[in-house]
Amino acid sequence: MPEEKARLRCVVEGRVQGVGFRAFVVRTATALGLSGWVRNREDGRSVETVADGPVEALERFRAALREGPPGAVVNRMTCEWLEPGPEFQGFTIRR
Repeated sequence: MPEEKARLRCVVEGRVQGVGFRAFVVRTATALGLSGWVRNREDGRSVETVADGPVEALERFRAALREGPPGAVVNRMTCEWLEPGPEFQGFTIRR
């Protein structure tokens, strides 16, 4: 039976810019076999990410986002499950 695939979009708020959060997201997503992207948002206090892959891996990804890398402080995180769209190539940092 094939694994159920999904897309997860999360916005993580707190001290998440200037602490290596985007690089942490790329490493975590890549290790979990996910594709998608991450970017700093213009407000200077949040990071947005969209990831595609198996639901189980996305659940682990979401749990990792709540922790973040050393130096990060996650005050709030909102996530929404979406239908998988066109596939991303790897996991990238968007400017």
